[in-house]
This record gives sequence, C-alpha cells and structure tokens, in this order.
Amino acid sequence: MSQYTGHLSPLLKQSSDIVAARGEGAYIFDEQGNRYLDFSSGIGVLSTGHCHPKVVEAARRQVGEIVHAQYAIVKHRPILELSEKLGELTPRLIDTFFYASAGTEAVEASLRLARHATGRPNIIAFQGCFHGRTMGSLSTTSSSAPIRQCLQPMMGGVEFAPFPDTYWYGWDEQTTADFCLKELDLILQTRSTPKETAAMLIEPVQGEAGYIPANTAFMQGLKERCERHDILLILDEVQAGNGRTGKYWAFEHFGIEPDVIVTAKGVASGFPLSVMAAPEELMELGMPGSQGGTYGGNAVACAAANATLDVIRDEGLVDNARERGAQLRSRLEALQSSYPEIGNVSGMGLMLGAYMLDGDGRPDGDRSARLIKECEKRGLLLIKCGAWGGQVVRWVPPLIVDSDQVDWAIDQFEAALKATR
Repeated sequence: MSQYTGHLSPLLKQSSDIVAARGEGAYIFDEQGNRYLDFSSGIGVLSTGHCHPKVVEAARRQVGEIVHAQYAIVKHRPILELSEKLGELTPRLIDTFFYASAGTEAVEASLRLARHATGRPNIIAFQGCFHGRTMGSLSTTSSSAPIRQCLQPMMGGVEFAPFPDTYWYGWDEQTTADFCLKELDLILQTRSTPKETAAMLIEPVQGEAGYIPANTAFMQGLKERCERHDILLILDEVQAGNGRTGKYWAFEHFGIEPDVIVTAKGVASGFPLSVMAAPEELMELGMPGSQGGTYGGNAVACAAANATLDVIRDEGLVDNARERGAQLRSRLEALQSSYPEIGNVSGMGLMLGAYMLDGDGRPDGDRSARLIKECEKRGLLLIKCGAWGGQVVRWVPPLIVDSDQVDWAIDQFEAALKATR
C-alpha cells in the first residue's frame, strides 16, 4: 500500500496502489523499483509506450524553444506541421482541425459545430457510448450510471438509439444491425425528425461500455441515413483512433467516411491534446468565437504528437496492433473455452475486452476487480470498464507491445483466473 493517502479527491478511485516513478516502453516502475507490464496505457493514451525516445526528444527540444504559443493569438510551427500530417491521415474532404486538450472538449466543439452548421437542435447518440464528462458531451454519454447520476437535467435535444451490441442482444451481426437501424428509423419518425436532427454521434468501437465494435451493416446503414437526411455523422475516435484497432481509424473497418472526426488519447503519447476535424466548408459554418480554449494546441503537445505520428508510421505500429491484437484475441478466446466465467471476448486490434460472469451468468464486476488486483501482484497492469461495476477486463497495451509480452500477460491472467476462483 502506498504511504501517500491524502489530498487526492476520494471521488476518483485509483485502480492500483502503485506510485509510479518512471516508465520505459511497455513497462512502468514504482518507487521501490518494481516493474509492471502496463496493459492499461494510461487508458489507451500511450500509443508509443512510456517515454519513447523520439517523443521525449521532440518534447524536450520544444520546451527549450517555446512552451505555450496560444494559437488564438499566434501560430507555431508544431501545430502547422501537425495539421499537415493529420490531413494526410484523414479522408480527403476532412482538411481543417480544431485543437483542444481533452477528448470531451473536442466532442463539445463537434456538437456546437453541428448545431451551428445545420441550424438544427437535436443530436442522436447511441446507447453505451462514452463521449466525455463536461455537460454537453456527458449529455450524449450513456456508458454507465455513475457518470450521469444526480446530474439531471442534462443538455436538451439528445435522443439515444440502440447500439449493435451482438453479445447483449444475443443475435448475429445482421439481425442486430437490422433491429438497431429499425429502431433508429422509429426515432427519426417520432422523436427527432430529420429536420430537427443536426448530427449522429457514435463511437465505431465503444470504449467505456466494454470495447464493443459496431459492424459494417449497421455503420453503412447509419451513413446512408445521414446522407439521405443531410444529417452530419460525427465519429468519436478518441480511444479507438490512431492505430489502436489495427487500422489508423476504426471507421475504416466499416467502409464509410464521416463528416467529422474527434480524436485524442493516443495522438500525442500522453501529452494532453485532442482534435476535432472537419471539411473547411463545414467548419466555416460555425459561429465566430464558438471555438477556443487556453491550452488547446499547446506547442509541446503538438511537437509530441508530430513525433508520435512519425513513430506510428516508421515503426509500423498500425500493423503491429493488428498482428498482436490477433495474437491476444486468440489467447483470450482459448482461455474462454476453459473458463466459463469469461462470457465474451470483444473488440478490435489492441482494444479488447473480456466480459466476466458470475456462476449464474450475470455480469460480475467484483470478479473483474479481483482479477485486476491479482494481476497487479504478478506484475501486470490491467483496468476494467462496463455498466455493471466494471464487468469487462480491458486489454489496451501500447501499440509497441511484442509477442513475448502478450504471451506473458496472458499467462499471468490465467494464473489470476485460477487464484480468484
């Protein structure tokens, strides 16, 4: 147990007792020198691992030149370079970028832009998605009760449609997609008609709900409805983007292109940076003054992001996420066949979740918590998520993870499964 217990808010619960002293690659070290394989990645932030030398050098160099050049006042070279690099990664029509510090700020910016650009008041969000904790993005979030409870009333004009979670519904992908699209059509007919609906906001792979991917039939049906009714499609790639799912953007798995992309987390290897990207002609429809923020587009964070994107490209980390993700999924599914308490393995690439059940087949957040603590004792850091007290053990290692590390992690997880029975 850490000797440091005071002064931090008790409302933010740490999942481990570790006081981190340093990080290196896929590992984190505590103040006693104990080493942990970090499969939490700071909640998916550390795409290039801890303290990648090229990211560290870029940030160190930038600190010696200028730390904060507020980009509503002056431009700086890192933000200009970053915009060029992101423009090479986004769909052709998405060519302008708004920068903030956190994913929730970028989501808020996308909601403001959608309402301004369309002149319509409503947003359709999807059950289980997480978009942030500030009040606008929180109003479109429904991943778990503690995030929203006792905070009503929320922002008006938000409707929730079902998300195609095949495990929850117990159907195949096509049946689930057909059902969810039919329910969406009912919402458009009865509760938020097309002339009232500014945008649909969705995570192509849900994060906090349990690493649940959408599917191609549903996403293509969603895109078709947005095009038919001139509704903007906003894709929240905060956690799933920047290579994590084995493609640079998660939406690439589904053969669609959005109108707006929101991303953060892995884009800057741990430095606070978020992005809202849209076509210039769409961005120009926002009201002047509706975008801003003191720290958004910080020069050091942008320098780190430039180095991060270079590392992801030069070291083939998108391919590595796909290959190591397939290895990790295969090992988890093998465990599932031997341990019935693993009800489902879901996700894409290096964004995978193991859904834990109790003896009666109900979601078991307590088992997930005990598993995570047992893994911590064995030198493996994992985290959990899900609406039932965090019933999903999530696997979100840095994109630099290698084959031996994946195998070692699974071995420790199996040992923890046995120890917590």
